[in-house]
Amino acid sequence: MQFRSAFHVNGFLVLLGWFALTLLFGGAAVLGFVVGARHDNAVAVVGAVAAIVVVVVLLLAATGLTVVNPNEAKVVQFFGRYIGSVSEPGFFSVLPLTDRKSISLRVRNFETQKLKVNDADGNPVEIAAVVVYRVVDSFKAAFAVDDYEEYVETQSEAAVRHLATTHPYDAHEADRTSLRDGAEVAEELTVELRDRTEMAGIEVLEARITHLAYAPEIAQAMLVRQQAAQVVAARTRIVEGAVGMVGLALERLAQQGVVELDEERKAAMVSNLLVVLCGDRATQPVVNAGSLYS
Repeated sequence: MQFRSAFHVNGFLVLLGWFALTLLFGGAAVLGFVVGARHDNAVAVVGAVAAIVVVVVLLLAATGLTVVNPNEAKVVQFFGRYIGSVSEPGFFSVLPLTDRKSISLRVRNFETQKLKVNDADGNPVEIAAVVVYRVVDSFKAAFAVDDYEEYVETQSEAAVRHLATTHPYDAHEADRTSLRDGAEVAEELTVELRDRTEMAGIEVLEARITHLAYAPEIAQAMLVRQQAAQVVAARTRIVEGAVGMVGLALERLAQQGVVELDEERKAAMVSNLLVVLCGDRATQPVVNAGSLYS
């Protein structure tokens, strides 16, 4: 079985016809009673039976009236059999004696709890995500799973756990994706959740990490490690820049003929410039009052 549209007609027309038939057959029944009481009791009996039949039919017709709100679907069942769904907002009449279950088609948000998981490198991390979804197939949402909201929550936590175990918190290699790569991780989580919830008639619009941190027991050690990595990266950039500046200085001096330096003096000048440019403290200048070589 699959989703299909249930037979439905405008409820106001049915209601108008219901009142019209009530007045028509009600008046006919009263007239039959009057005529039968004066002339023939059999006519009164026939009028009473006809009135009862009409009342029963009208009451049965009234059981099919239903209201469908915007962004809502009514799943219609007739004694356990799926008849179809009504997704158009308005006042309608469906088959009488049917059971109608409301399924919300609105966009919903769900945020997982902070889960403690080991990442791909074995480090314990705390992670949470928010999932934006909506129902697109009311039949599957009603009958494919017991409770589609609980199903989405369970699958979201399972997907977040799986995501955390397949990526490290920090990627030390350039071609490796880490949990801190927001766009890539969000896209991967969204695709996985779409595959997991498709059977329940759910469309996942977006899934993003909202909380990501090392577990408290290793947070301090990992903070020191991150600081050390940042210091090394900063020093590497400083050395690269200093080497470029020294090479540029030597090249300009040679081009403009300001001073001629032998290899020994070039080495000394390079050493002094690197100390000045790469040092983490302010340098103290020393003025050479002698010649270039003393």
